[in-house]
Amino acid sequence: MNLFRFAGDILHLLSILVLLLKIHATKSCAGISLKTQELYLAVFITRYLDLFWNFHSLYNSVFKVVYIGTTSMIVWYMRRHRNVKLTYDRDHDTFRYLFLVAPCAVLSLLINARYNLFEILWTFSIYLEAVAILPQLVLLQRTKNVDNLTGNYVFLLGLYRAFYILNWVYRFATEPGYSAWLVWISGLIQTGLYLDFFYYYVQAWKQSKKLQLPS
Repeated sequence: MNLFRFAGDILHLLSILVLLLKIHATKSCAGISLKTQELYLAVFITRYLDLFWNFHSLYNSVFKVVYIGTTSMIVWYMRRHRNVKLTYDRDHDTFRYLFLVAPCAVLSLLINARYNLFEILWTFSIYLEAVAILPQLVLLQRTKNVDNLTGNYVFLLGLYRAFYILNWVYRFATEPGYSAWLVWISGLIQTGLYLDFFYYYVQAWKQSKKLQLPS
C-alpha cells in the first residue's frame, strides 16, 4: 500500500458517497445514468468474487463490500424508490449496454493472464470499468447543465483514476519486476475519457459558474 493507492481508494469511495448524498438528500436522481451504475455494479461483482475465498487484508475486504453495497443501493434507489425513480431521465439515458458489454466480454476471452473462469471475469471487469462511465458522460452531454453534486461525482471518479496511474508509476519505480500492462492500458483509456469533462469542470470552478457542457 502506498499513498497514491490509498488516495485513489478514498477518492473512489468519496465519489460514491457524494452520489448517494445527492440521491438521498434531494430524493432525485436527475442527471445520473442508471446504465453507468449498473455497469459499475457488474464490474464490482465480477472483480470481487474472490471475496468469499481469498482474504488479503481487512482493508481490502471492507472496500470490496462497501463498493458492492453502496453501488447496489444506488441502483435500488433509481429502480425501486417510489420518489427517486420518478426523476430518472430515461429519455436521455439511452446508451446501449451491448455496445460496451459485448466487446469487453470478447476481449476478456481472448486477452487475459490465465485462462480460467475467475481470471476471465476479473479481466472482464477491468475492461468494463474502462468504459462504464460512457453512458454517464453521454447523458451529461445531452442534458448540458450539470448540478454541482453530479459534477463533483464525475470529477472525483476521474481523480481516482488519475491517482491510480500515479500508484502504478510509483510501483513500477520501486518494485522490481512489477508489470500489469493490461491494467495500465485499460486505466489510461478510462482516464482519457474524463479529460474533456475535466477541462470544463475546472473552467467552471475558476469562473465560479455552473458547469455547462458544450453541444
